[in-house]
Amino acid sequence: MKVINSIDEMRRWSYARRAENKKIGFVPTMGFLHEGHLSLIREARRHCDSVVVSIFVNPTQFAPNEDFERYPRDFERDQNLCRQENVDALFYPPIEDMYSENHLTYVYTENIGKILEGKTRPIHFRGVTTIVAKLFNIVLPHLAVFGQKDAQQAFILNKMVDDLNFDVEMIIAPIVREKDGLAMSSRNKYLSAAERAQADVLYRSLKLAEKSLIGGQRDYEALKQEMQSLINVCNLAKTDYIAFVDADTFLQPQKNTKRIHVLIAVYFGSTRLIDNIIVAV
Repeated sequence: MKVINSIDEMRRWSYARRAENKKIGFVPTMGFLHEGHLSLIREARRHCDSVVVSIFVNPTQFAPNEDFERYPRDFERDQNLCRQENVDALFYPPIEDMYSENHLTYVYTENIGKILEGKTRPIHFRGVTTIVAKLFNIVLPHLAVFGQKDAQQAFILNKMVDDLNFDVEMIIAPIVREKDGLAMSSRNKYLSAAERAQADVLYRSLKLAEKSLIGGQRDYEALKQEMQSLINVCNLAKTDYIAFVDADTFLQPQKNTKRIHVLIAVYFGSTRLIDNIIVAV
């Protein structure tokens, strides 16, 4: 595995693979890798000859009051995990190379970037779309793999790729969960033992919604209240939002909606966890 820190070297590496007609798969991450990330790497390997993983904790997607400085980092551990997964190149650039002092250009997806996660974290998606666009231009992948756990992010990035004509095939891979259903996340390490014991309520509430939706329930406000009642049993949990959208448009479900996306965000202390499930109805 080659560790690459320079933008120019990363491009040269990718140009060389392309010249050999190698298909490049790309998994962008912020590091502190877990089984969810590793599943994305394996998915990229299934489709591609060469796999690139990037590790970059992106400052532009964190608000001043968020956890950029304390976001978990362990490059040596991540490097070893990537080697074990036979990653071909690990791109690990410094912040000053990715964002110059006079950086003024950003990518933003209108409307969808302002709701749910975008309402709670107003600058978040601007930072996500910008860094992914930059990474696509540097790594030059044929294919990129993202996780379904960040559902709104996945939808927005798919939209960016379509709208800006990126020549990148997008794969959205399933959520990887702990035995109790909690979606794997780098932020899970912030949870205290008591908070972790209650955190499975996210998945339990989603499964409650799934059962009701399959059973024909379409009173979304009533269903939110059912989910909220379940969450309220957990004294350490505080709901940020519960939402139902059309999985194909991310808009309010209609009578002809075939797939309903249920999304949830809940605080456990200062740790904010998100989860989601798609229900075919």
